[in-house]
Amino acid sequence: MKVLSLNVGRPRTVDHRDLRGHVTGIDKRPVEGPLRISAPGTEGVGASGVAGDAVCNTEHHGGEDQAVYAVAREDLDAWEQELGRTLPNGVFGENLTTEGVDVSGARIGERWRIGADVILEVTSGRIPCLNFQVHLGERGWVKRFTRKGSPGAYLRVVEAGEIRAGDPVEIVHRPDHEVTVALQFRAVTTEPELLPQLPAAGDALHPEARKRAEKYVAKHNGGV
Repeated sequence: MKVLSLNVGRPRTVDHRDLRGHVTGIDKRPVEGPLRISAPGTEGVGASGVAGDAVCNTEHHGGEDQAVYAVAREDLDAWEQELGRTLPNGVFGENLTTEGVDVSGARIGERWRIGADVILEVTSGRIPCLNFQVHLGERGWVKRFTRKGSPGAYLRVVEAGEIRAGDPVEIVHRPDHEVTVALQFRAVTTEPELLPQLPAAGDALHPEARKRAEKYVAKHNGGV
């Protein structure tokens, strides 16, 4: 298991009727590195946990719980076959393109050591947005990506340090619950009946997913 490529994006303005004037850092490209990985600060203030990477909309992206985004190369390969086009590393806006890692099958709270020093913790799946659809240039992409249910994983930084392409990925902690990234993603998108399962992931769960699960449970238990 390893980091196949380390990808960063620069701010660019979107030229599309639905997002005209919108500035985004989703267009990420592989870099040689090494790059420093560190906790970026709270959501709404902090941006990317990857040095040199742009997060332009800090209201919905970046921050401690979405410091780094990882996608499996195997998932990109599957999409290549389905879409009939080449998908280079970084095209999904991911910071880490991995090889041999079951990213969407990772458990919330799972910890990965990358290289010698960096430890990242899985927090949630990536929710697709219109910006992602425009960037990829596929009509109906948000719905299609959601149906697939392999969203890749957001991670928080537990231990900072430098990484580069080719660094090994080692799972150093795997929680004993069954809440995977894929299950969490389905719960907050298409299968809300799964929401009561999410609190089993404990404090590692992304706060927004935890709030949604708590609200669902309260409502269905007769609460407000």
